[in-house]
Amino acid sequence: MEWPIEQLLLKRWRKELWDQITGPQVLEIGVGTGKNIPYYPEIIELTGIDLSPGMLKRAKQQLPKSKQDRVALKEMDAQDMDFPDNHFEDVIATFVFCSVPNPVLGLKEALRVTQPGGKLHLLEHMRANFPALASAMDKLDNPIHYLSGVHIARRTVSNVEKAGWNIEAVQDLTSGGIVKKIEATKPH
Repeated sequence: MEWPIEQLLLKRWRKELWDQITGPQVLEIGVGTGKNIPYYPEIIELTGIDLSPGMLKRAKQQLPKSKQDRVALKEMDAQDMDFPDNHFEDVIATFVFCSVPNPVLGLKEALRVTQPGGKLHLLEHMRANFPALASAMDKLDNPIHYLSGVHIARRTVSNVEKAGWNIEAVQDLTSGGIVKKIEATKPH
């Protein structure tokens, strides 16, 4: 079902996001089936986590031999990561925090494992900017979450701030702001 939108939009946005990542120690939260793997820069050491062993299995199948020595994929909850404090320079998530049960907790955990001055890079869909559409998304959020496990009316920019990150940039990628690119920094 995602294939058309992945090919038309998401693929380009993923590439643009990953082109900015320098690491060298990088965490990808919610690696899923490995849609970002083709865009991983050659110069980084990447750890990718996901809660689903089935998705991780598919992601490992996407991982080319040339990247296997620099990429570790682990089963882990974004809300309770098994990494030391201040470990990663960059943390990335693409279309993940709509399904994390407690997104602020997950973003706080991302903050904990990021070095002071390190960056958070998100591509996320969220509640629209337009009041009428936002109201409709609010009404549909519970039924859609029940059917798919995804929240469509999250206020992710606000959640990033609540978690303690300093917002550096928010870019609307679609009209109405349903998809945004968010960049934030861990305070020193």
